[in-house]
Amino acid sequence: MSTPEVTIDNVAQILQNDTRVKVAGVDVDGQLRGKLVSKKKFLSIISEGFGFCSVVFGWDMHDRTYFKELSISNKENGYRDIVAIPDLSSFRRIPWEKDVPFFLVSFFDPETREPVCACPRGLLKTAAGKAEAAGYRAMAGAEYEFYQFRAPGNHATPEQGASSTAKFLKENPVEALPPLTEGMFAYSLTRPVHNQDYYYGVFDACEQFNCDIEGWHTESGPGVFEAALQFGEAKEMADKAGLFKYVVKSVGTKHGITPAFMAKPREGLPGNSGHMHISLVDKDGQNAFYRSTPDPDSPYPDVENVSDLGRHFLAGILTGLPDIMPLFAPTINSYKRLVENFWAPVTVSWGLEHRAASVRVIAPPTASPKATRFEVRVPGADANPHFVLAAVMALGWRGVEKKLEIPVPPLSKGEDMGGASDKGARLAKSLKEATATFTRKDSLAREVFGDAFVDHFGGTREHEVRLWEEAVTDWEVRRYIETV
Repeated sequence: MSTPEVTIDNVAQILQNDTRVKVAGVDVDGQLRGKLVSKKKFLSIISEGFGFCSVVFGWDMHDRTYFKELSISNKENGYRDIVAIPDLSSFRRIPWEKDVPFFLVSFFDPETREPVCACPRGLLKTAAGKAEAAGYRAMAGAEYEFYQFRAPGNHATPEQGASSTAKFLKENPVEALPPLTEGMFAYSLTRPVHNQDYYYGVFDACEQFNCDIEGWHTESGPGVFEAALQFGEAKEMADKAGLFKYVVKSVGTKHGITPAFMAKPREGLPGNSGHMHISLVDKDGQNAFYRSTPDPDSPYPDVENVSDLGRHFLAGILTGLPDIMPLFAPTINSYKRLVENFWAPVTVSWGLEHRAASVRVIAPPTASPKATRFEVRVPGADANPHFVLAAVMALGWRGVEKKLEIPVPPLSKGEDMGGASDKGARLAKSLKEATATFTRKDSLAREVFGDAFVDHFGGTREHEVRLWEEAVTDWEVRRYIETV
């Protein structure tokens, strides 16, 4: 659904019939943190911004302050306000909330007015800026798989039972949570009919909320759907990917459905991926990854139709992949998905149309020239899309600047990662291992993102690891309560 272009000059006119505005920023876990403000308040802060409590960068996804005091928000600075500035180009109306106007904000340091180092929108803007300065634009597409569960209990309206899933899990084992539908029915035309109002409600709400779905279908797994979002400019795609989750969760609430974007909700079943497609276009809109004439001297047949710039970009991603894994796999649960034999990549690997590799090259002859791109298949649905695309852009452009060569040969056709012909290093098997690599002194993450971001985000992941290490799980109790 098209929305008018909003500027400082016309924003008051566009909001003339409104009395309130909803604003939200993105935290490190990809969650929207925001509030409802009066229109008068909003119009007074559109240029200079307004104070927003920095604690959204000082606590985790359940509002628990980090064990380690981090630089953005801490006791020493009094959990001071940072500056939130609305992005007028992000204007939408929320169709399930009486069309209330909605704007995304970015966060800035109140003293320097520079982007807060861990602001996801700011990090992506900076990462994409180098390619933009050289005359290119980054284009991206996002795909999300996610499980859906029925919120248990009998309630007069679904909204009255909105928190029933959390309450149910306090008193019942996770496996007792009922899925939206039973059985494995990928690409089914009949399963969506079981929840038709919800299925079409999500699709329509995404169109109205300017995060359009290009493809929408069931995936393999009980109550699993997959959405491919409409391809577009990378910075906008990151916003739309985050807002897509907001749509699904909001519409789900109205139908008594709890969507789950965690990477591996069910043992023994496929996980939830969050694949990202990336390409660059030049100032004329031509795909910069495509080579018009096949290269007879190509290092590998898989990239004979990929430009030198594209090869360097691919090399940059592959070279830096082990060092940025917490951005692609940010939770303890992420690494339950990244295991052998579950259609998820586990090594530094790539290949033309190879869906078992970390990076799938999509190029002629199997794709049209304008569709030449790389599909980065490591991220799960739990990853923050701004951080994923920031890492892809930062590492890819580093490869272009340094003219890096592809570090490993492509996976052989039919070969799974980790097989005899897979020469790529094994990626981290846990968040603890990934975070140690990410934060080490000579990490490429420090080179492309700087120490301030790495120290902050690394600290948030160390917090997540500590909570896990202190947790006593159902598995442990069931296994050991009678036997040791």
